Amino acid sequence: MRKRIASMMLCLCMIVGSVSQSEYPYGGVCAAEDTGVLPEEKSIQTTSDAETVPDVAAPSAILMEASTGQVIYEKTPDIELSPASITKIMTLVLIFDALSAGKIGLNDEVTVSAYAQSMGGSQVFLAEGEIQTVETLIKCIVVASGNDASVAMAEYVAGSEEAFVKLMNERAASLGMEHTHFEDCCGLSNSDGHYTSARDVAIMSRELITKYPEIFQYSTIWMEDITHVTRQGTSIFTLTSTNKLLKQYQWTTGLKTGSTSKAKYCFSGTACKDGISLIAVVMAAPDFKVRFEDAQKMLQYGYSVCALYEDKNEDVLEPAELSGGVINRVGIAYQDGFSYLDLTGADLNGITKEIVLGENKAPVIEGQKAGEAVYYLNGKRIGSVDLCYTETVRKAVYKDYLQRLLNDYLF
Repeated sequence: MRKRIASMMLCLCMIVGSVSQSEYPYGGVCAAEDTGVLPEEKSIQTTSDAETVPDVAAPSAILMEASTGQVIYEKTPDIELSPASITKIMTLVLIFDALSAGKIGLNDEVTVSAYAQSMGGSQVFLAEGEIQTVETLIKCIVVASGNDASVAMAEYVAGSEEAFVKLMNERAASLGMEHTHFEDCCGLSNSDGHYTSARDVAIMSRELITKYPEIFQYSTIWMEDITHVTRQGTSIFTLTSTNKLLKQYQWTTGLKTGSTSKAKYCFSGTACKDGISLIAVVMAAPDFKVRFEDAQKMLQYGYSVCALYEDKNEDVLEPAELSGGVINRVGIAYQDGFSYLDLTGADLNGITKEIVLGENKAPVIEGQKAGEAVYYLNGKRIGSVDLCYTETVRKAVYKDYLQRLLNDYLF
């Protein structure tokens, strides 16, 4: 019986195999990580059961796992389309960049300009001269998609919307967003020069939620009041979320909707379940219901096929043997954690880790690569994390060897 079970397990392993993953050692989605540019190589994986693949009605869509950047599903994701208010995802990235750098603070008071007040479309009805905090304006942008709030923050961060848009395009280029060009900070533009793609929206969404997970404090708000204080007096205005998926899909965490006559209905939806965070982007959907239906289909599909393995690499490694140095052993540590996304149903308990060190010959410099932690699934390499020296050790010279001999003799 044992032989029969072992034979069956071997056959299953041969059939299932494993997916390849870009060696991009970022940890879980809910941790604040500096993600940088996405991996250059991403493979699209689906299960063998074609009936489980989502039937997306929108002409362009993509589903991405956030911690690894791996694409799970896509439908013409690189066509350039008008983004409407999902433009504000990049606006939020820059706002949180400024907060992180200490250039602005959540309690800073922002005075609304006449230009910001003049914005049409979705707005929270800010008045010229009205003062609101940065945090309140973030809520106005995320929850109610306020165009006036977006422009007020753009002016506060960069001095003018024009200067802010320049920063938006520079940030997009740094993230490798090859099919994007912005002309305003809120998405009102109907110009052919204001465009992005589903893939690029996923990239900037990933940057926002992984680098600044505090965005979820705002993107999960369904309804909240703000107070207008103007020359006409004080009034209460209720912000109501434009993201209806918050009420329709329990794992939803955000993120941003958008719609104009040109863009039709767009959505970047985020969700987190069992430690796995997904980003579902829908572009140019024919109506507002379809964008949420398509996003939910993709998210449900993603959670049906995804399994995430994470190793935070918090264990302390033994010092490595070092030749030719003033000391014989040198400290080493993991450069980062490791994550692996599987879409095949493989048993991730079978993942093993091997520590592979280099020659380790002095001199060595703190932070320099010392080797790798290599991960395998069923004997196949699935990724690695660099190991680095934790100290600088100079090369030993004649007097060091003489001193060492003397110490050995005396002590």
